[in-house]
Parts: sequence; structure tokens; C-alpha cells
Amino acid sequence: MKSARSQTRSRLVVAAALTALVALSTPALAAGSAAGDGGHRRPCTGSRIPDHGRARDILRVAEQAKKEMGLKSVTLRVTLDGREIATTALGESMTGVPADPALHFRNGNVAISYMGTALLRLVDQGKVGLDDPVARWLPGLADGRHITLRMLGASTTGLVDYVTAPGFGETVYANPFRQWTAKELVAISTGLPRWYAPGTNWSYSHANFVLLGAALEKITGTRLDVLLQREVLDPLGLHETRNSFTPDIPSPVLHAFTSDRGAYEESSFWNPSWTTAPGAVETTDICDLARSASGIGSGELLSASAYRELLNPGTVGLGTPTAKCPATVCIAQTEATHYGMGLLVLGDWVSQHPLFFGYSASLAYLPSQRLAIAVSTTQGPDTPDGHTAHTITQRIAAALAPEHPIPDFG
Repeated sequence: MKSARSQTRSRLVVAAALTALVALSTPALAAGSAAGDGGHRRPCTGSRIPDHGRARDILRVAEQAKKEMGLKSVTLRVTLDGREIATTALGESMTGVPADPALHFRNGNVAISYMGTALLRLVDQGKVGLDDPVARWLPGLADGRHITLRMLGASTTGLVDYVTAPGFGETVYANPFRQWTAKELVAISTGLPRWYAPGTNWSYSHANFVLLGAALEKITGTRLDVLLQREVLDPLGLHETRNSFTPDIPSPVLHAFTSDRGAYEESSFWNPSWTTAPGAVETTDICDLARSASGIGSGELLSASAYRELLNPGTVGLGTPTAKCPATVCIAQTEATHYGMGLLVLGDWVSQHPLFFGYSASLAYLPSQRLAIAVSTTQGPDTPDGHTAHTITQRIAAALAPEHPIPDFG
């Protein structure tokens, strides 16, 4: 069993870094041209592994990874042009309770990609411009006249990530049920010296997306959860994805366990309020996660110009280490590897990878082949550190599209 209690802060830092690291060459598919499964899919329950080579390859990858990594559960769904290739769940949710594709889990920073898409839909509707200063809607934010909506969505504000702030990790682990407010979280980041002047570099900061959520509410006069439902969840048919203002998870629940505090314990209902903006702290199921991969990754809800901004809002060329901002924070953004508007771009794939105390998930979409992969895992007592769902996603991609590998982080 891992003795992770002595690494409390570093584990939160690792989670933040894993969220931040990226890589992509521009996908070939034009915006809006991908077919999706919309609301026409079958209910997300029960394992469906058709008897053909691709499905068998997927199942073999999942079974081997579950055994190798000591995972409690692996749930996955793979679609091609909106058509199911395989959906399955291996292992247990709790002792004696089998995992099932219908079980709900936390989707973490996948909701940030919904915020990025919602922002770009507002741009398409002529309601805002990406380069509008946020002081218009958040007048109390320091440097708000110099920070734009683009900088919030692309994570180029220079705000320190409160997750990496001294003492934050220890505080979360000491009381993982604490309810954090957006004001508390932003105050941690704004109370520390900026890593760089707004717009001049790149670094991941959770504070950017807490502020983006607040700005979206002010722009629209609509609560964030309602806005995301209207602009993203309903149009994509994400009927099992929803916000909660409490640590609750809708039934049926995929339970999670972690050894992060030194003993293997249930973490399903640890409070995720610190992870992103209120109204975007969501749960989902594996079918909605796969649908998100295709719907967000193809730019289905966006104009062609907005889709280009989604994939590269100006981050390429940024990420230069400085005396204040080390290479582990200001990570190089290149044409091949960069951050988009609230999402990751990895090789030829559009992606996102939530990670939260025993839960790990990954979605990836290959526009040139309209291939969507969604994976969710939960930890066993001896599961090694790292992003297990992303590793499984990489292996499935290697089996189905070997000419389009998903790069490693870092």
C-alpha cells in the first residue's frame, strides 16, 4: 500500500501538471462535419463487445491494463463516426458490486472544455469578443483591464495555480469534505505574485477557470450550470452529465477509493468544490464521456473560425521558463504540443484528462477518423501513481490507429 500522506502537496501538484501538459498537430476534419450519436444511442448499461477484431483488441487492452495496474475498475466506450465499437466495464464499483457503464463518476476538467465551447458559442453569437477585457464583468479582479476572456480560457493570465500554493494540499487532505468557495480559491491565487504579465506566457492555473465561470455568468446573466446545459449539454444530448453544488453523485454511483492519505479508503464523496468553477463541478457516465469526445473534439457546436480558436487560441509559441516560472510550470507550447481553449491537444487528438482522488478518466477524439475513446478507472490498493485512464486510452489508440499515437505527457 502506498504511503502517500507524506506527499500530499506533491500529489495535488502532479494532478495539476497532468491536467496541463499537452500535444497536437492540427486535425484535418472541418468544424461541424463530424457525425455524432446525439440522443439516438442505446442506454448506457451492460457490456457490449461485438465479435470482431477491433472490439477484441480493445477488450484485451483493458483486461491487461486492469491486471497490470491493479485497478479496481475499468470502464470504456469507443465509437467510430458515432457508431459504437465497444462499451464495457470490468471489475467492481464496491466489493461484490460489479462495475457497469451506467455508473456515474466525476468528469473534472472535461467541464472546462464545455466552458471553452460555451465561450466560443457566445463569440459566434456576437455577444462577446475573445479579446474583451474581463474588467467589464469582473471589476474587482486585479489587472482585469489587461486580462481578456481569451487569456482565461487559454490559461495565459499569469495567475498562480492555487493548487500549488503552499499549504493548500495539506489543507485539502486534512479535511477532504470541506466546501470551498470561488472567492476563497481566487483569493489564494491573486494573493501571490504573478508568474508573468498577462498574455506573455503559458501556465495552467485552476483559478483561470473559476474566473471564466464567473465571467460567463455575468456576460449572460445566467447561472453557469444552466448556461452549460443550454449551450453544450442539451445540444450534444449529454443526458447523464450534470452539475452538483454538493459532493453528491447521482445514482447509480461508481465508487472510488484511494491510498493518498496513507490508508486505502473510499473517496467517492470527497468534496470537489475546489476543482473548478461552481456550476461546472459535474458527474457523467461513460457514454456521455464518449459523446463529449466527439461533440467537443469535432467542434460540432461551433463555426469553423471558432473551432480554430478552440484548438489554438494563441498559445503556440508560449510556455517559456523564466526566473519566476520554472519549466515545470511554464511548459513549452508548440504546433505539435499545446493547450487549446479549455482542452488538451495531443498529437492528432483532441483530449481532456480529469483526475480526482481515486478517479481517473480520459477522452480523446481523432478528427481525421472520427474516432472517439472514453475511459474511466478507479484505483486498487496498490495502483501506481500516474494517469491510468490516459495510459489505457493511449493503448487503445495504438491498437486502433497505430499511425496516430497519443503522445506521453511532458
